[in-house]
Amino acid sequence: MPKKTKIPRPEYPRPQFVRRDWLCLNGPWQFEIDQGDSGLDRGLVTRPLKGRITVPFCPESKLSGVGNTDYLNAVWYRREVAIPAAWQGRRILLHFQASDYDTFAWADGTEVGRHRGGMTPFTCDLTDHATPGKKVMLVVRARDNARESMPSGKQSWVYANSGCHYTRTTGIWQTVWLEPVPLRAHLLRPKITPDVANARFSIEQPVAGAQAGLVYRARLRDARGLVSEASCACGGGLHPRLDLPVPAQRVRLWSPKDPHLYDLELELVDAATGKVVDRAQSYAGLRGLHIDGYAIKLNGQPIFQRLVLDQGYYPDGILTAPTDAALVRDIKLSRAAGFNGARLHQKVFEERFLYHADRLGYLVWGEFSDWGLNGAEPVRGWRRQDDGTVIRGDNHNGTGFPAAIIAQWLEAVQRDFNHPSIVGWCPLNETLRRQDERINHHDDVMRALFLATKQADPTRPVIDTSGYTHGLAESDVFDAHDYDQDPQTFKARHDGLLRDRPYERDDIWTKSIPWRPGQPYFVSEFGGILWNPKAKPGDAAWGYGKGPKTLEEFYTRFAGLCAALLDNPRTFGYCYTQLTDVYQEQNGIFYFDRRRKYDLRRVRAAQQRPAAIEQDKS
Repeated sequence: MPKKTKIPRPEYPRPQFVRRDWLCLNGPWQFEIDQGDSGLDRGLVTRPLKGRITVPFCPESKLSGVGNTDYLNAVWYRREVAIPAAWQGRRILLHFQASDYDTFAWADGTEVGRHRGGMTPFTCDLTDHATPGKKVMLVVRARDNARESMPSGKQSWVYANSGCHYTRTTGIWQTVWLEPVPLRAHLLRPKITPDVANARFSIEQPVAGAQAGLVYRARLRDARGLVSEASCACGGGLHPRLDLPVPAQRVRLWSPKDPHLYDLELELVDAATGKVVDRAQSYAGLRGLHIDGYAIKLNGQPIFQRLVLDQGYYPDGILTAPTDAALVRDIKLSRAAGFNGARLHQKVFEERFLYHADRLGYLVWGEFSDWGLNGAEPVRGWRRQDDGTVIRGDNHNGTGFPAAIIAQWLEAVQRDFNHPSIVGWCPLNETLRRQDERINHHDDVMRALFLATKQADPTRPVIDTSGYTHGLAESDVFDAHDYDQDPQTFKARHDGLLRDRPYERDDIWTKSIPWRPGQPYFVSEFGGILWNPKAKPGDAAWGYGKGPKTLEEFYTRFAGLCAALLDNPRTFGYCYTQLTDVYQEQNGIFYFDRRRKYDLRRVRAAQQRPAAIEQDKS
């Protein structure tokens, strides 16, 4: 008997919207690198591929079994899949949780879908090409030329890792799976809005194939049983909408101290027969966010956001966590160090991370992977810095923003809207623009992203861009990135906020619109203290400023930097750089492999002093 292969990352990939039947397609696939992107002409759609790969790990990673970190440009996957006979009479959907960057899929030689963007899920309908009880040949091509302008986050544009740019990710890097849904009509991902003031959840439910004669029904439950239920007619071309009230005696607000989640049962019912056409499970947290002067309040109470920058990289999986337990571990490590949340940096994290953040009470800011965008001729923009690192000449965000970024960002906001752990949105990071008399693409895209985010989600604060060049007076939040390593001068800079003079970079490339007095403010990147006693002379290890000579010097510096912001009554939070080392950037609280660097009791203690903004009783 052949040895049974263990399926990698076998857990359900979409925990906010669960159906009973599904089939995980992770594991071995045929694979071939198409360096010249000529595979379509060479017949790769219809012939076996030369190699093998373990999905969902990208070919650059060790866990994929390939480990090729060169420019790959295009890659191909091939796998024959047996469709369960029990799925007869249902529509068959092929889901990709994420594939970087332009992805095309074929079933038995016929194209069934394509998608642009490396961070968000997409679906292909196989119904006309896959027969239950029989096999279908799936073929996937992913194009990802790193030299082109595209949102890629921290993926390196040059051959090797450089500065704060890391090993690239090409092709499939999250779970691939099949799901059967009803032929007639089926539920899509709902939009669940908590309303603390009125003690209810409002649900907007998209339905594929919505038609007269169907009823949408939702039930809310907690550990004691049914809390409430409601139903409404489906059809007329509009999404069903309904409210689920929570009686006063059953109200339990979600917070980091009590991350309570209600269960949701969602059903589509045939009104004539009473038969359930489709059903799914979800969950929701009852919590409210609002801005009150300088504070961002959770459930009416100010909460200082002690955040850590989390880039979501792993030594063996790169952007993909090796196991679901690794996602949980990162949250628990962060909390052990005294942080109550994270800024999820330059990456749209996989849904299961957010699920764990929801159930563990971990605050997060959702961010897009906007770095990598450039002008029409990006290669000409590369330049070498004095330290030998290579960056784009316009530092990531020039004049050639593709329209695709808006669509991709809205896909992320739509996917993640329901997660109570998300407390803010950040579509752009460290954008630069020359301050002159012209209005350029930078201004257009920043405004479009901000307005689109506010339209998609009016319930959370949105920052126009994190650090550097703020361009919108109506941005909910103003922030700064400040890597000053001296706690005294760092404190002096940010005490200026008390005199309505917040710290900000101010030169021809980074001058922002003025901060608006009363506008929430935080330092969303600071620290970045280098510490790697094992580094050898000539190693690429780096951090911000001059690293401490001793561990005691680190503790003193870390405590002083944190105290400067905790003691400031006009600062609602901070974000320390960073949770773990990432390749050559060795300024994490933990090593890249998650081993401990510091005495976490001391790191935690430095952050536990009461924050000034939390003492405001107004």
